[in-house]
Amino acid sequence: MIREQGKPKIRGRVNMHNEQVVGLTDSEIQEYWQDGFLVFNDIISQEEVEELRQACEKPQILALRSQQDYETKTVHALGITSLHPIFLKLAKHPAIVEKIKPLLGPDIQLQHSKLATKPPSRGVGVFPWHQDYAFYPHTNTDLLSVMIMLDDATPENGCMSMTKGSHKLGILNHEVNGRFVAACQESKYWTNPAYEVVDITPRAGGISIHHALTLHGSEANLSGKPRRGIVFSYRSDDAQQLADNTFDDTGLLICGSNHGVVRCDVGLVKLPNRGGDTPFGSIWNQIGSFAAVENKK
Repeated sequence: MIREQGKPKIRGRVNMHNEQVVGLTDSEIQEYWQDGFLVFNDIISQEEVEELRQACEKPQILALRSQQDYETKTVHALGITSLHPIFLKLAKHPAIVEKIKPLLGPDIQLQHSKLATKPPSRGVGVFPWHQDYAFYPHTNTDLLSVMIMLDDATPENGCMSMTKGSHKLGILNHEVNGRFVAACQESKYWTNPAYEVVDITPRAGGISIHHALTLHGSEANLSGKPRRGIVFSYRSDDAQQLADNTFDDTGLLICGSNHGVVRCDVGLVKLPNRGGDTPFGSIWNQIGSFAAVENKK
């Protein structure tokens, strides 16, 4: 497929019903490290997409958000692998895992899971530009997120946009007056034409993969319909979390083993200070309660 100017190369080769599971080619691995993201279509079937949509309407998932939030802003319902087996199965599915093993290695943990929902109300749901790593810094940067779309992602419904190569910039400023905010303060990286911003538009059943330092954000939903995606943030087993919170599924072993080895190669890290009695979160626990039970099975 020829890349259109300003568009990612979107591939469609894998399906959860196929017996053959396809990883990444050498050129795709090179592209990930060059651009900071990859996009694929047809990773799961439309039947499975519908099953996931129905699971998202279960009471235990709906309870993670208020109706007001659902109607007015992008909602991140966290820890969903512990609330329904379909999400746990998806987090470990070979069609996804085989694509991230060449990027993270054979030993992979889940850092967190969530359902990301853009509200159907027209003109709302902007999510500011940011780097995921700024929220949950680790001892190294072998972390990435996979978003599985339950609806087609389009510019009209507020698809993610990413700045090519921004993962090479290191951690950017996410502070105002010394406090962490969920927004990068260095807007030149998505407003200056010197930096290439790309719309990330997998169809329902497709996925995007992006590095934890890749700068990204999303505009308002103008479609009048919800835009839903399931996000799994994965990390190499040797990446130890330094700040933010422990969720029920934090530390869930996805593949390989837990070797009890920590790799430290990021140097000085400024932790996200949110204030309060525990300004740097609860991560000293390291492994969530659900993940601890699952890891013993």
